[in-house]
Amino acid sequence: MTLFILMRILHIVGGFTALFTFWVPVVTKKGGKVHVVSGWIYVIGMSIVSVSAFYMGVFRILDPSSSPELISFSLFLIFIGILSSSTAYYGIRVLRFKRRTERHRHWLDVGFSVTLFVSAIGISIYGFVHDFSLLAWFPLLGIFLASIQLRYWLSKPTRKMHWWFEHLSGMLGCSIATITAFTVFGAPRLLNIESVSILLWFLPTILLTPVIIGLSAYYTKKFNQPKANVTG
Repeated sequence: MTLFILMRILHIVGGFTALFTFWVPVVTKKGGKVHVVSGWIYVIGMSIVSVSAFYMGVFRILDPSSSPELISFSLFLIFIGILSSSTAYYGIRVLRFKRRTERHRHWLDVGFSVTLFVSAIGISIYGFVHDFSLLAWFPLLGIFLASIQLRYWLSKPTRKMHWWFEHLSGMLGCSIATITAFTVFGAPRLLNIESVSILLWFLPTILLTPVIIGLSAYYTKKFNQPKANVTG
């Protein structure tokens, strides 16, 4: 068995693990055992996906027999790996530093966000130059998420339960990468479809972004409810 085949198997296993577990932490009690265990299973699955995606993408790009279309999809695969690993890592690290009161400049945390930002810009430019809509527009999500991460790390926390919201946005942002990758690569192969509408590629972003906004608004209201006065 070649290393590429092994990575592809790991990619599939990790991808389906993440796909089937990403929703569990969302609907279970936050901080509870199920939430924590399922969350770590999801993170492990996405870690496998990220590493294998990066390897397979680079392998295909360096392969002299790869077509321009295959190279474009390989770049998307690499970007999905960067996006998913960056957002999952961010979602974990904000919990690690939830008690911080000053700006956070740890080189690895800021560097990961900068990597996402720079790679998103580069791949988006590549997409526009080569008229590849998926690569042109999808990385804009990475630019948006990386900007949020950098603003959070490089600013003093002012919001109540700030780490909660960043953890939520990081993990749901990672979920967008998970479902998008399945939509682009997995679903067409399972359904034996050669191509799908560009709208379907962006559907996870279209559907999950309002969920992130809605949950943030819900918990903002919940955490800022005035405490009931006890009389008598």
